[in-house]
Amino acid sequence: MRVLVAEDEPTLAAQLNEALSAAGYRVDLADNGVDAHWLGDEEAYEAVVLDLGLPRLDGLSVLRRWRGDGRTMPVLILTARDAWHEKVEGIDAGADDYLAKPFHMEELLARLRALIRRSAGRASAEIACGPVVLDTRSSRVTVDGSPLSLTSHEFRLLSCLLHRQGEVVSRAELTEQLYAQDFERDSNTIEVFVARLRRKLPPGMIETVRGLGYRIPGDP
Repeated sequence: MRVLVAEDEPTLAAQLNEALSAAGYRVDLADNGVDAHWLGDEEAYEAVVLDLGLPRLDGLSVLRRWRGDGRTMPVLILTARDAWHEKVEGIDAGADDYLAKPFHMEELLARLRALIRRSAGRASAEIACGPVVLDTRSSRVTVDGSPLSLTSHEFRLLSCLLHRQGEVVSRAELTEQLYAQDFERDSNTIEVFVARLRRKLPPGMIETVRGLGYRIPGDP
């Protein structure tokens, strides 16, 4: 699951990066509105955490441009606690939720999970496929109720496939989910992680669609 964090305060940006990464997200950071707008236009994100007080281009303008260009990813805006007018303007501009600073990181993570669930048309915090269950709250996976030990990359890969059950996900898309934007991307490494996952998951759970990518079939 890939998330963009647009926040210009270095300490808060680092805290968000650490918390989201620990929760299993792949995080891209932008410390100004120009870069945030470009990333949101060029990259595919499951959600965005957007501070409205960004330099160079304010967050409200970034959000309006995204929505004007047809970008539909869920956006959680961050506002000053007493700036009620920013909350109203943000929602009117197309934000899906808001959080006032200062906030508890657990609340931000919970709101982000809820946004992603609603965007995917799911009501539960758990994603199940046969005996495999991924709990988005704890970032843990079980098989027949027993915990499954996964590396961070294996977890992100499985999470991406489970969130898109029934869809074919290309190697390029999976690579985008696993690596930072400036990382030298090699889609061949995806085959290695898929092979590792297959050894840990029930047989046949991850299908290879020749020439296209991988798929976890949805439950019948």
